[in-house]
Amino acid sequence: MFEIRKTVLSLAVLSCIAPLAAWSSSPEMQESKFWKDEVDAGNLPPVTDRIPDAPLVVDLEAKGRDFGVPGGTLNTMVTRSKDIRQMVVYGYARLVGYDENYVLQPDILQSYENDDNRKFTLKLRPGHRWSDGSEFTSEDFRYWWEDVANNPELSPAGPPEFLRVEGELPQVSFPDAQTVIYEWAAPNPNFLQSLAQARPPFIYRPAEFLKTFHAKYADESALAEEVSYHRVKSWAALHNKLDNMYKFDNHELPTLQPWINSTSGKKIRHLFVRNPYYHRVDAQGVQLPYIDVVEMEIVSPGLVAAKTNAGESELQARGLGFRDIPILRKGEKDGGNYRTHLWSTGVASQIAIYPNLNVSDDAWRDILRDVRVRRALSLAINRASINKALYFKLAKPGAVSVLPASPFFDEANREAWAAFDPDMANKLLDEAGLTERDSYGIRKLPDGRIMEFVIETAGERQEVENALQIITDDWKDVGVKLIMRPLDRDILRNRVFSGGAMASVWFGWDNGIPQSYTSPDYLAPRHQEFLAWPKWGQHYQTGGDVGEEPDMEAAQELMVLALAWDRAETEEQRDEIWRKMLKIHADQVYAIGILNEAPQPVVVSNDLRNVPEKGMWAWDPGAHFGVHRMDEFFFEGGNG
Repeated sequence: MFEIRKTVLSLAVLSCIAPLAAWSSSPEMQESKFWKDEVDAGNLPPVTDRIPDAPLVVDLEAKGRDFGVPGGTLNTMVTRSKDIRQMVVYGYARLVGYDENYVLQPDILQSYENDDNRKFTLKLRPGHRWSDGSEFTSEDFRYWWEDVANNPELSPAGPPEFLRVEGELPQVSFPDAQTVIYEWAAPNPNFLQSLAQARPPFIYRPAEFLKTFHAKYADESALAEEVSYHRVKSWAALHNKLDNMYKFDNHELPTLQPWINSTSGKKIRHLFVRNPYYHRVDAQGVQLPYIDVVEMEIVSPGLVAAKTNAGESELQARGLGFRDIPILRKGEKDGGNYRTHLWSTGVASQIAIYPNLNVSDDAWRDILRDVRVRRALSLAINRASINKALYFKLAKPGAVSVLPASPFFDEANREAWAAFDPDMANKLLDEAGLTERDSYGIRKLPDGRIMEFVIETAGERQEVENALQIITDDWKDVGVKLIMRPLDRDILRNRVFSGGAMASVWFGWDNGIPQSYTSPDYLAPRHQEFLAWPKWGQHYQTGGDVGEEPDMEAAQELMVLALAWDRAETEEQRDEIWRKMLKIHADQVYAIGILNEAPQPVVVSNDLRNVPEKGMWAWDPGAHFGVHRMDEFFFEGGNG
């Protein structure tokens, strides 16, 4: 373990850092045993000189949680090397973040002011430092805004879309070291929510570190040497390679997250050690996170349940599905030192089929744009059978819509075109002109081809393929031949985005529990990630440079409503817009939902504390474990 600490500390000359003014407010701070040897050796300042002058003091008692004992190593698993970025998700250190009640609170920020959703004043914590000990100030925001986001060599598309309001960028100013101001002429009600996302936009950068790789600041010859050493074509390519705060794979890049990546290169196991400068402490003077080390192993997707059953993970949900519950329960009974919680899921649908309205095949494009076809495909699915076979009737059959936890939930939307009605499905397909069939009863397209509906999947969830097998029989009864094509996730998305895929299957909307403050942005054709209209999304995201402008009336109405929400002055206006947009989705069936509210198994070591028995497993909002504050989890006795 000393070698891990030594590796992390070697990334910066910590002993040369001027000490911070000691924080004299209660509670009296306790030095971490993990870093004590480094403090005693003079390689690291004491904890009172590492935390901000005004740290975030966590009220564990108000949450009904226990004060933790620092220490231990937590083992968990992911299924792809790129998923080490989950440590940024799970750590969930954000400028502002959701609490367990999904209310936005300052986190990295000490405070913020919101003036009519037009002007946002962000206040930083004095004395806050990056994980390498360098100061975290408004200079880090200025550097990103002026030297990265608005530098065409580093950011050819300019600043991210969420900062544009009706095409206009904000005025950004930096009055002092602890103040950053974003101001727009029109309201930007989604600004704070964007900062709290599972994948945050990172409107700041570790300027002191990255300036050594920026042509504006670095010595020309030294920078040329670095470009050559890293075997890249330019300083901009080098800067972008090293500036990967979300990927989390550059162990030299300073961070504000609770754990630091201490493993370089591609490995089967990655170690993440506690951040000595983390800004959160408990009321007894213990700096968070409680857990010293997180060890993340990359395993084959098919092995996650078996390895969890064998006790090789102290905290596991990613890579587990409902179908794994029996083997996990069996492991508990057979003496496994863990318990399996069943959390709610926050996605709008566990399984959703997305007909691609922008598919390149002209014949299929016309067919999939006919709402009668989409409704027929939905009506031809026996959701009750899928629920019984795959989820033991514990899920809720229905269309893609928001969940009961949202104030916008309407049972009529969940039931829209989601009953099992093959007769009505046949009638709608006939009305759509698909009346001719081959000798096997499969319908023919107007150009004479048989109606082979190819659905591409990421091949990562067995329940998806099992569900599609059931749907194959259902659709055959109405004259539609389903062809399932498993692909790598990245290949699948590229095919959808390019128009090569006829249809795909994924979860429903990530956010199935929107509240009054949530932007309905993802319900409008503004993002290529909504797999039913990738080219419409590209058109909006690039300001019309690529993609296609929405040319269907209901989709155009969604765009108008999304803009109206952006401009709305009252909560009542925004709520009404939400309901209208949800009604359009229910009626138009842009995504064919199968079921929702299926429990998510969360395996927790019996020695691990402060993990809620009942929780919400949601990507956004929630960041999976993030909203439940993984930095507050601890091992009984401090040993993992």
